[in-house]
Amino acid sequence: MRDGAQLTQAGTDHRYEVFHTDCPARDVVDHVTSRWGIWVLIALRNTDLRFYELRDSIQGISEKMLAQTLRALVQDDLVRRTVEPTTPPQVTYGLTEFGQDVGAPLTDLFDRITQRLAAGGASARQG
Repeated sequence: MRDGAQLTQAGTDHRYEVFHTDCPARDVVDHVTSRWGIWVLIALRNTDLRFYELRDSIQGISEKMLAQTLRALVQDDLVRRTVEPTTPPQVTYGLTEFGQDVGAPLTDLFDRITQRLAAGGASARQG
């Protein structure tokens, strides 16, 4: 491995050059770890939500950023978008199987951090 890490895609001989800017796996990681991508995945961990419910549950996110984040996560097959043919259409977002797999360690990380902060209060943040 001369030019960075190589990871083998499960079930194939295809290699991902994860440190190269044109690597598709890197794009997915960038979307997941973006400022809002993590929060969307965590918000959807237990239930499907409509756009406004997601917006209201993630304080500080603008509608524009939520729309952009959802578009990227849907394109990466992490989030599914379901449109009900009503007037007006009801759009619901939920995690795909891939999104659940990727979101599980993020949820675990979030849970560990919040448990630590709850147990130690402000001192947990200082040490």
